[in-house]
Amino acid sequence: MLNRPIGLLDSGVGGLTVLKAVKDRLPNESFVYIGDTKRCPYGNRTKEEIITFTLELVQFLLDQNVKMIVIACNTATAHALEIVRSKVDIPVIGVVGPGSRAAVSTSDSKQIGVLATVSTVESGFYEQSLLEKDGEIEVKSLACPEFVDIVEANAYESAEARTLVEEKLAGFKTPKMDTVILGCTHFPLLAPFIQEVLGQDVTLVDSGALTSYEVAKGLEKKGLETATDSKGTIQIFTTGSEARFRTIVENWLETDQLDIKSISLERLK
Repeated sequence: MLNRPIGLLDSGVGGLTVLKAVKDRLPNESFVYIGDTKRCPYGNRTKEEIITFTLELVQFLLDQNVKMIVIACNTATAHALEIVRSKVDIPVIGVVGPGSRAAVSTSDSKQIGVLATVSTVESGFYEQSLLEKDGEIEVKSLACPEFVDIVEANAYESAEARTLVEEKLAGFKTPKMDTVILGCTHFPLLAPFIQEVLGQDVTLVDSGALTSYEVAKGLEKKGLETATDSKGTIQIFTTGSEARFRTIVENWLETDQLDIKSISLERLK
């Protein structure tokens, strides 16, 4: 049980930001990651589709004998976290809670921005999570589905990406907004441009990176830490192109020693 891997799922490459943070914190743990790039983005899907897709990815991870599941996707967390928890007997962690907790503790003005997918914004999940922690918080949300597309296209460092961020965030920041949640795990890949547009006086909260603390705490609480001192392994699966996924993975995780496989959607059914 202890040496079983931790499973992570996302609609595409965005959850790699979570994987990197968790791997850096827990280098001896092993990981299995599944990115559903064939059906990405989830942010434009119906709630029913998001739940169905998420449960399929969860079952795939269970078949890999994981000891914990991290829903490394804000949209899937917003719509399916509690459903997944009710169906499995291992710990399940989402990315919304850690981000909202950090934002509330960081903000002095109590004016917080949320950048997310259409589905996450429409769910009101972040706003609800923030207000539960502090009823005086004012939340301004903006759906940025284009950000997901440009990251999935591996163009997140391009001039086109910079222009997109500038145009999309024009007029978003209010005078007292001092904290902005990157409410999609794809968005940290655009963080340099987002920070530049919003200004250095705004703190960006990477909900995915903060999830690494929750994972470590969850393993310790359940007594699930790996019993080995050797470096853990990473297995990565994608429902899309293996070659395209590999390019982004190797750039972001800064290694080419990775086991990456493409699987068919039929295998998830």
